[in-house]
Amino acid sequence: MLAQPALAVPPPPPEYRFEFNTHISSPSTTSTTTAVQPKAVESIQLPSTRRTTRPSAAFSLRKATLQDARAIAELGSTVFTTTFGFSIPTPDLDVYLDEAYSVSAIERDIQNPDTHVIVAVESSSVDNDQIIGFAQLTEGTSEPCIEDLEGIVELQRLYVHEDFHGLGVGKALTAAIEDMAARVLDYRAIWLGVWEGNFKAQRVYEAMGYSRVGEHEFKMGRCIQTDWIMVKDLLYL
Repeated sequence: MLAQPALAVPPPPPEYRFEFNTHISSPSTTSTTTAVQPKAVESIQLPSTRRTTRPSAAFSLRKATLQDARAIAELGSTVFTTTFGFSIPTPDLDVYLDEAYSVSAIERDIQNPDTHVIVAVESSSVDNDQIIGFAQLTEGTSEPCIEDLEGIVELQRLYVHEDFHGLGVGKALTAAIEDMAARVLDYRAIWLGVWEGNFKAQRVYEAMGYSRVGEHEFKMGRCIQTDWIMVKDLLYL
């Protein structure tokens, strides 16, 4: 019997490095909104979304650390409440925020090896580290309408502070998540859920190459809403 040659052990995948950096110029118009205040979650003080100016800024992307957990929790709670709070009974909203956007919940996400969180940082802020957006890639999740698809991963969260909408932050976060999924983690496709009533987000995702393939129920306390399931092919990245 011929001796079999030893198999070479493949090297581990390279650490993903974020080198995205861009300068964004804010429009001169002033936008003022009133934030909905949900029940406090682990003593989180939700920041006011009221600003009289929108300064020019440079932003960069990096992996989230445990030190970012509180800022991510505050931003996630604020954006979710502002965007969806009108459609959810207050008690159910409180339950969901406590489950998904408490500081401890975000810390668990950051420490979970199947969860990858990227933050967008406004580099020109006073502390040079103001988080203005974040995205979360989650491995190991699925839905019945996509269970036959191989090599697929979930873009679970994509939130940007409302003062920085329209400045390319969301697109940059999405591009970084998709690049990580395809080039580092070797996934072939990516999926997400978007509320059936969020027409603006649906149009944005469609413009980025996502297609609706089904729907699922999204539960917040006793409130159940319907989300579209959208999928994008990553083979051409």
